[in-house]
Amino acid sequence: MLTIDAQVHAYERDHPARPWHGVLEGPPAVTGDDMVAAMDAVGVDGAILVSVFTMYRYDDSYALDVRAKHPQRFGLVKPVDTADPGVAENIADWAAKAGTVGIRIMLMQDASNDADDPGIRTVLQCAARHGLPVNLSCSGRLAQVGALAARYPDTRLVVDHLGIMQPRNPPVPEKPFADLPKLLDLAAYGNVAVKISGACTLSHEPFPYADIWDPLARVFDAFGFDRCMWGTDWTRAINMLNYEQGVAAFRVTDRITEGERAALMGGTLQQIYGWAPGAS
Repeated sequence: MLTIDAQVHAYERDHPARPWHGVLEGPPAVTGDDMVAAMDAVGVDGAILVSVFTMYRYDDSYALDVRAKHPQRFGLVKPVDTADPGVAENIADWAAKAGTVGIRIMLMQDASNDADDPGIRTVLQCAARHGLPVNLSCSGRLAQVGALAARYPDTRLVVDHLGIMQPRNPPVPEKPFADLPKLLDLAAYGNVAVKISGACTLSHEPFPYADIWDPLARVFDAFGFDRCMWGTDWTRAINMLNYEQGVAAFRVTDRITEGERAALMGGTLQQIYGWAPGAS
């Protein structure tokens, strides 16, 4: 089976030509070459490279540079600004570029919490028109996701990181899956899929993180494996585990069948994003 990570990040060191806006957990740089090397070391065939909002905000130039160098390894997603009057043209331009597979709204940041917000409406309608799934950084905003799913049934929505706030450093919260019922409510909307990304950071146990599987089983039961995609959220998770552990935990578990594993770790992603490694 193809193994495809649903969310990774890459970034250069901070420098004047492409300055950072903020600092993401992780090393001073994790270049595209570094990300490919990490994937090669553990047999990951490809990944969805999400342009890093923390460092680059709405500047997609580094993600495009990475894909130009590694065109068969990455599909690209970038954040878009729902308050930008030119966002429709921005999305159309993005959709026309080689290797672009989706866009992202940072609901956790400055995006309106109004499901009727005109900027969000423009983004969701344009994304549907161009066949781009909309990835949602939305912990604390899952009720809004439900409202959007109901209003825009023709737009594919992808909930990042289980829709749950995940730690960037130890310790893990006492009840890390407290918001899980709010995510499960979204299973009623057929246009909502879920990234099972960064899940290992929610474990109170060492590798292979056995305590995450009961909560994840509830997600799989609610959404089905045809709407769930595994991902590591590398390198955000670096202070909690290494990349090999984030991959291997899903390979060694006996809580899913081989067919379910194949769907979770690559098959479903190919269907939702319309992309696979090797596609240039």
